[in-house]
Amino acid sequence: MRNLEAKFRLSNHAEAESRAGAIGYTRRAILHQRDTFFRVANGKLKMREENGSAVLIFYQRDESGPLMLSNYEIVKVADPPRTLRILAAALGPLAVVDKVRTLMMRDNVRLHLDKVTRLGDYGEIEAVIADGDDPEQSRNAVNEILAALGVGQTDLIDMSYFEMLAKA
Repeated sequence: MRNLEAKFRLSNHAEAESRAGAIGYTRRAILHQRDTFFRVANGKLKMREENGSAVLIFYQRDESGPLMLSNYEIVKVADPPRTLRILAAALGPLAVVDKVRTLMMRDNVRLHLDKVTRLGDYGEIEAVIADGDDPEQSRNAVNEILAALGVGQTDLIDMSYFEMLAKA
């Protein structure tokens, strides 16, 4: 699977949700997420624990910069505590990111309004790209929500939360 994504600092969580709602985004869920990242030779690997379940997510970004194309795979985890222990022993944990995420959606675009422990409030946009579709077709939708939220190119962040935590 692929997506086009952007990340940015939020100055006002409630205002961002209101602005997104004004252009057709609807709140789908409030998610409590704990992402444990592991040391891997290529890409990034994390186990996401969310509202009582867990998945393993592997992803690679094709290009660096604030608007990134990512390739990813997700698999459900049947036994999260045991899987976490095995991965930690085999690969070594790199970082843990705890957050509360407000998930909003419109068409193929997910807007995440995140409250990240030790970092603050951030937004993340992910336009899911179907197999065979041109990622450029989703760029307009991403640019539209960025404009609605008042996010300029200089406001975009080109690193993950765990990389930001390492610098904090």
